[in-house]
Amino acid sequence: MDLKSNEPFWLLKNGLVASYPSLKSDEECDVLIIGGGITGSLIAHQMIEEGYHTILIDKRELCNGSTSTTTSMLQYEIDVPLFELITKIGKKGAVLSYRACSDAIDKIEELSGSIKSDAGFKRKKSLYFASKKKDINWLKQEYGARKNAGFEVKWLTGNEVLEKFGFENTYGGILSKQGASIDAFRFAHELCIYNVRKGLKIFDKTEMVNIEYHKGFNLAIMNSGFHIKAKKIIYCIGYESKDLLKGNFVDLKSTYAIVSEIDKDKFKNISNTLVWNTDNPYMYMRTTDDGRLLIGGGDEDFYAARKRDAILNRKEKEILKMLKRIKPDYHFYPDFVWGGSFGETKDGLPYIGEHKKFKNSYFVLGFGGNGITFSITGMEMVSMFMKNKNHSLSRYFKFGR
Repeated sequence: MDLKSNEPFWLLKNGLVASYPSLKSDEECDVLIIGGGITGSLIAHQMIEEGYHTILIDKRELCNGSTSTTTSMLQYEIDVPLFELITKIGKKGAVLSYRACSDAIDKIEELSGSIKSDAGFKRKKSLYFASKKKDINWLKQEYGARKNAGFEVKWLTGNEVLEKFGFENTYGGILSKQGASIDAFRFAHELCIYNVRKGLKIFDKTEMVNIEYHKGFNLAIMNSGFHIKAKKIIYCIGYESKDLLKGNFVDLKSTYAIVSEIDKDKFKNISNTLVWNTDNPYMYMRTTDDGRLLIGGGDEDFYAARKRDAILNRKEKEILKMLKRIKPDYHFYPDFVWGGSFGETKDGLPYIGEHKKFKNSYFVLGFGGNGITFSITGMEMVSMFMKNKNHSLSRYFKFGR
């Protein structure tokens, strides 16, 4: 499956950060991680930190899948509103899930500092505004649910949104204190470089084509014919899990994004705020660490990479039309336009844990708009799994829930 198209901004901005060899001999390890994107790099960091002999493989060059197309908005808000998630899984699980995403932002900041990252982590507030008058009632209900759960939120009227951000045609919104942004492509590479120095082995352009299950270990057979013997396998393959696992556990979607230079005089507080709205699909907006404006949206069902890529021009116009509604006098000159694929679950939550058909293995699949923050939670969960301990979120993130 092709997970990116045209000109992903992060890939062109960063270029070839690092390169790794393909597998050319048989190997043995404690932990084999399949998937070298942001999730795989985070899980590899945790495993190396805890002293496991770890190997990471990817069938592409590292981070050239979904990680090169992500918008890297770090939010505690899950795609399913908190008040709605409470009705789906109960208050305890819903608040725990939101709280885990909030804590993950703090942990990314801490991790970014500890490896001396140059990926532009920046603390930001988050504005979730009503794009239609009819959305006000449920958005206020969401505001109440978040406030009752202890999150630092403030309700803004439409006039206050206009005064504070200069956005017209809005009907109020939730301003959250917790949020951030980062260049996930660079951050993932930095994590890998940091951990290679500590013993992590990485092989790219190396694809697992078969697994043999044995007592106490798995034998992963590669496309080259070489194999890796591993006590545990951790699948960090994101949306490509749809090709590996049977069942309707996730819906694949296409999403689109554009990037341009920004006229800062015509935006208020945009560099310090993540912005998204109540449209379905929603529009989202943030600045990059080099001062550009990134806008995304236009999500629709994914059918094929070729079809997704063929409508880039139409999707660009759709996104710019949404921007024009809140900034009528602003002219946006797109520098980069691209599409990517992501997964959407029924409850907006990831799948992290065991799958009954895969022995000696765990999955860390961070779907939706919170893939990065879910992956941080996955680090903690996998750490506990490896020690045969339970995690409070396991029941909410498991397969077959």
